Amino acid sequence: MNDYLPKKDLEPDPDPKRPSNTRLAIWIIVGAIGLYLLGSGIWGIITAG
Repeated sequence: MNDYLPKKDLEPDPDPKRPSNTRLAIWIIVGAIGLYLLGSGIWGIITAG
């Protein structure tokens, strides 16, 4: 491989439109909590409890 090139030149440029991994993890966690709350609310309405 081309060991004489800097590592930065060997890697492809990151996509500027892609969200960061931290932001993606936060959205997944918040979405899961929201889905749980929505599901438990619907379950409470169905079981009238």
